[in-house]
Amino acid sequence: MSLNLEVNLGGLVMPNPVTDASGTFAAGREYSDFVDVSRMGAITTKGVSLNGWEGNDSPRIAETPSGMLNSIGLQNPGVKHLCEVDLPWIKAQGIPSIVNVSGHSIEEYVQVLEALEEDGQADAYEINISCPNVDAGGLTFGTHVPSVTAVVSACREVATKPMIVKLSPNVTDITEIARAAEAAGADAISLINTLLGMAIDVERRRPKLARVVGGLSGPAVKPVALRMVWQCHQAVKVPLLGMGGISTGEDAIEFMLAGATAVAVGTANFVNPHAENDVLDGMIAYCERQGVKDINELIGGLQC
Repeated sequence: MSLNLEVNLGGLVMPNPVTDASGTFAAGREYSDFVDVSRMGAITTKGVSLNGWEGNDSPRIAETPSGMLNSIGLQNPGVKHLCEVDLPWIKAQGIPSIVNVSGHSIEEYVQVLEALEEDGQADAYEINISCPNVDAGGLTFGTHVPSVTAVVSACREVATKPMIVKLSPNVTDITEIARAAEAAGADAISLINTLLGMAIDVERRRPKLARVVGGLSGPAVKPVALRMVWQCHQAVKVPLLGMGGISTGEDAIEFMLAGATAVAVGTANFVNPHAENDVLDGMIAYCERQGVKDINELIGGLQC
């Protein structure tokens, strides 16, 4: 059976709907010995900042039931290194690149985008508005509508490539944030980022993470992620990149039925380095089993 897997994520044409979740796949090179990255719909890079960040103190990762907590702190070597080393490698694989953009301030987001625009190698941007907004007393951009509007609007003025805005789930109403991002110029929306959580070592009576609180990801968050994707699909018109606990093809199909145009595999990469290809193979098998000829037929196909 002939199966069309190509999807359009806000202007980014992907050969299939599967990418990685930022921060779990570096820029793909580290996984290339284990998985055929050329089969991916796109490679999403780890978050990049202007001059590079050292990240948080250790310990920075703690395993939890059906998931993990991380407090990496967006460690990265900076946008210059990305442009000189990582983006040429991704380009050589023959698939699109999505650069995850991070910043401590609106000005830094803009400066990173200016550097990427000048370089020209990136195919799309994922604007991570879950970063600490140090200019607003430690709030995060993604939990406050005026901040969402401000940062997305500023990025839109610079970005000429498709711009995906990544939302934080740590909000009261995810649709309010999604609408604000869409109105400010987002071409697509990705969700969800990690949920806030913590873990305690009872023998030591100390937190398992140096910064106490971290981001919860993995299968445990999938029901929350699905709910938020479904809600946003009904609230906005731009396409969605769904993520949160995806480890099988069936998981990915659930996200598409809930309204996602594409999906990202994250924590599963840490336990199964073949996860990207396994998820894609599972989606193909599902379509063959169900007689689906175009995977776009599944987007928002949930029958309630």
